[in-house]
Amino acid sequence: MPLIVQKFGGTSVADPKKILAAARKAVRAHQEGSQVVVVVSAMGKNTDGLIDLAKQITDKPAAREMDMLLSTGEQVTIALMAMAVDSMGYDAISLTGGQIGIKTDSSHTKARIHSIATDRIKRLLDDGKIVIAAGFQGIDEELNITTLGRGGSDTTAVSLAAVLGADQCEIYTDVDGIYTTDPRKLPDAKRVSQVCYDEMLELASLGAGVMHSRSIEFGKKFNVPIHVRSSMSDEPGSLIVDVADTSDLPVSGVALTRDEALVTIVDVPDVSGTIFKLFAPIAEKKITVDMIVQNVSANGKTDISFTLPTEELADALEAIEEVLETLGGRVGLKDESVSKVSAVGLGMAQQTGVANRMFRSLADAGVNLQIITTSEIKISVLVKRDIAMEALRTIHSEFALDQIEYSPNANVTTSERSTEDAEKVVEVINRLQQSGMEALMIDSISLDSTQSRITLQKIPNQPGLAANLFERIAKAGVFVDMIVQSHGSDQNADITFTVKRDQSAIALEVAQAICDEASCAGVDHKEEIAKLSVTGIGLRSHTGVAIALFQSLAQAGINVEMVNTSEVQVNVVVAGADGNKGLEKLKDAFADSLR
Repeated sequence: MPLIVQKFGGTSVADPKKILAAARKAVRAHQEGSQVVVVVSAMGKNTDGLIDLAKQITDKPAAREMDMLLSTGEQVTIALMAMAVDSMGYDAISLTGGQIGIKTDSSHTKARIHSIATDRIKRLLDDGKIVIAAGFQGIDEELNITTLGRGGSDTTAVSLAAVLGADQCEIYTDVDGIYTTDPRKLPDAKRVSQVCYDEMLELASLGAGVMHSRSIEFGKKFNVPIHVRSSMSDEPGSLIVDVADTSDLPVSGVALTRDEALVTIVDVPDVSGTIFKLFAPIAEKKITVDMIVQNVSANGKTDISFTLPTEELADALEAIEEVLETLGGRVGLKDESVSKVSAVGLGMAQQTGVANRMFRSLADAGVNLQIITTSEIKISVLVKRDIAMEALRTIHSEFALDQIEYSPNANVTTSERSTEDAEKVVEVINRLQQSGMEALMIDSISLDSTQSRITLQKIPNQPGLAANLFERIAKAGVFVDMIVQSHGSDQNADITFTVKRDQSAIALEVAQAICDEASCAGVDHKEEIAKLSVTGIGLRSHTGVAIALFQSLAQAGINVEMVNTSEVQVNVVVAGADGNKGLEKLKDAFADSLR
C-alpha cells in the first residue's frame, strides 16, 4: 500500500475553514488507497504571537522555555486537524513530536534530529488511522521539548517520509509550485515541473522561500520525492527529485538574497592558517558565511572579503576584532548596502559560456559587479542593493526563464518505491543512527592537479570588463573553471580564474591583452595549482565544514589561495606541490563523514 506524507504550513491551516480543506485532502488520499501521515505547522501567525508574548515578559527568554512555549502552536493544530478528519467519518490520531519519538540534540530553538522511532506510527497506520503529526518539534535525551528552527515543519515532514519509506512527501503551501525565481519579486517568473535536489538546495539557501534547505538535505540524503503543491487548489505543482527534466538547462533558477553585508579584511599575513584563524570564531557563533574571496598576495600581505546576512554583521565583527589584534590586519570595509544575485543550474557544469552570457547581460544593463564567485552549478555576484532587482530581471531574461513551459504530467509520481530504493534508504538510516539523521555526509574528497591560476591585479572595477575578459577567453577555446572577483575598492578589483594547464598559455595571452587595454597593475600567473574539493550534503548548514577544512590544511602548513563554497561543494586552491598532502589531510579530517 502506498504511503504519503502531507505537510500543511501555517497559511494552509490559518483558520478552521482551511483546516477542514486540508483534512479533505488527507481523507481523499486515504480513500484512494494510501496510508497517510499529515504534518502541520502552527496556525497562521500563531508562532509570531507567542514570540510577542514572550517579549512582553522578558527581553531574553530562556531558550528551553521558548521551545516549551512555541511547541504549543502545533499542538493546537494537530488536535483541530484530527477533529476535522474525525468529523468526516475517518479515524485520526494526533501526536506531538515527543509522542512520535522524534529525538533531537539539545540545541534549543535550532535542534537537529538524531533519530525517529517508527513503531508507533506504523502500527497506527496499519490500523487504518490517519496520523496527524506536529511539525517543528521533538524531544532530547532528557525529554525536554525542542524545536527545529526555521523551516522546521518541512524538515519534520521530509524526515518522517524518509524513515517511513514514504512514496512521496507532499508539501502544501500558499503557492502552486516552484518558480524560476520569486514570483512576488518578478511577475515573469515561471512555474517549473521538476527541479533536482542540488539545484533546490542552492535556491533554498539563497532565499527561495518555498522550502528550507534542511528539508531538501533530507530529501537528497534519503531519496525522498518531494511534491510542492498549493493547498488552495488541486494544481499538480512541482516535483523535487534526484534527476530533473531541467537538468540540461544552463540556468534553471535565479535568486536574490537582498539583505547581505560585505566585509573586507585588509593587510593580513598571507601564510597558512590565516583564513582558519579569521573564520574559526565566526563559525563558533554559528554565523553562515557565503562568498569568501582572497586577493593574490602582495609583499606577504593579502585582503580577504566575505559576505554574510546583514543581521549577523555585528556579531561577526565582534568575533573578528579580537583575532586581528594578534593576527595583524584590520577591517577595511563593511558595507550593509549590497545584495547577492545568483544563477543556479545543473547544466552549467557541462556547458561552456554560461558565465560569459551572465556577465555580458549585466554589463549591457549597466550593472557593476563588486564580487564574483562560481561553483559547478552556481554563479553569484554581489551588487549594490538599489540595482539588485535590475540584475535579477536581466539574468532571468538572458536565460529565457520567462519562456519555460510547464508540463503538468512531468511531476506526478504514483508508483510505490522500488525494493532497491527502500533498501538503500534503510542502509543510510542505519548508518546514521549513531551520528544522527542530520549528520554531515561527505560523498567525495577529490584533487584536481591539472589546472593553472591567472589573476588580473587591480583592474578598474567597471561594468563590462569581466564580460570582455571571459568572452575573449571563450572565443580562444579555453574552458574556465573557477572564477573569483575580489573587492579591492570602488576603483579597482582583482579577477582570478583557473584553467586547464595545457590552455594556460592561451588564457595568459588574452589576460595580458585585457590588462594592457584596461591599464591594470599586472597579471599574476601560477602554472601549477591544486584544486581540492569536498562534496556532500549539508555543507553550509553545518557551519563547521569550511573551518574543519581550513584547520586541517593549516595544521599541515598548506596556504589557501582561493575559496568558493556552495550547498553541495567547498573548493579551495593551494600550491600544486601541496595537492597530494592536502588531499590526505582532508580525507583524515572528514573520515567519519565519508559515505
